[in-house]
Amino acid sequence: MKTPRITSLAFAAAILALACGAADAQTKIRVGKAQPNQFAFVPADIGIEIGAYKKQGLDVEISAFGGDARMMQALTADGIDIALGGGPAFATIVKGAPMKAVAAMANQPNTILLVVRKDGPIKTIADLKDKKVSVSTAGSLTYWLTLQLSREQGWGPDGIKITPLGAANAQVAALKTDQVDGVTTDSVTVYKLVEDGSGRVLVKFGDRVKDFHVHVIYASNKLIQGNPDALKAFLAGWFETIRFMRDNRKQAIEIAAKRTGVSEAVATFGYDDTMPIFSLTGQFQAKALDVLATSFVDTKLLPSKPDMAQLLTEAYLPK
Repeated sequence: MKTPRITSLAFAAAILALACGAADAQTKIRVGKAQPNQFAFVPADIGIEIGAYKKQGLDVEISAFGGDARMMQALTADGIDIALGGGPAFATIVKGAPMKAVAAMANQPNTILLVVRKDGPIKTIADLKDKKVSVSTAGSLTYWLTLQLSREQGWGPDGIKITPLGAANAQVAALKTDQVDGVTTDSVTVYKLVEDGSGRVLVKFGDRVKDFHVHVIYASNKLIQGNPDALKAFLAGWFETIRFMRDNRKQAIEIAAKRTGVSEAVATFGYDDTMPIFSLTGQFQAKALDVLATSFVDTKLLPSKPDMAQLLTEAYLPK
């Protein structure tokens, strides 16, 4: 009479074992984001939400950092496997970071804007001559874009007084207290200023720089050499997520707002600026790579232009 119960228990145990086995089969991938709330990096979060990485057999763990430099330190220390960062991080490979660029994430720098006070004296780009504009650090992407803006106006490299002030919060405080006349920073920070009524967008750098890779996916040499299949699976999940975001605008914005802690209005601005520049293939463009290489010399990150082909691989992109 006990046989049916024993059989049921055995069946339940078998199901549990299969479930545990499936969970164990998930490969853990540690992903770093250079900034916690930058829209360009939100596909990592959305991919988890919609199951794109799980479908590829991956358990994705996300860490956020205060910029590329700290993230690359974590990668070098084997704290993360994949880094979602800026194009300028290519230069750290030349300096010894144990990684390669494995996919072009986003192209024109739509995610970088120059904001001024809404009620301030700066009304046009021409008003920026001899004015102070803050950036994160000397040699950063924000530094280079502001430098290029000065040169485009015919003012040379010193026509805008570029002022490195570190974190975005410090730059915003300096703008609000009239210590600087403008801030070149990420779009999320800018749109928060627009939303609270204190800021006005003066320059969208994506309108001015067309050939570029503003964001790139990097993988550690350890991952490339030790588990190339996991890298392929991550990139497959990433580009599936990009396609989902393109086809499901409202849902993507809702998830982005929830995951990054910004309002849906700010997430909407981020979506509209960033979706058009997301790569659907991850392939690198020769002209964009050359502009990046030139920027490394302009900002004194490197003494000469590197051979960019030696710093990247497209071998793990979805076919």
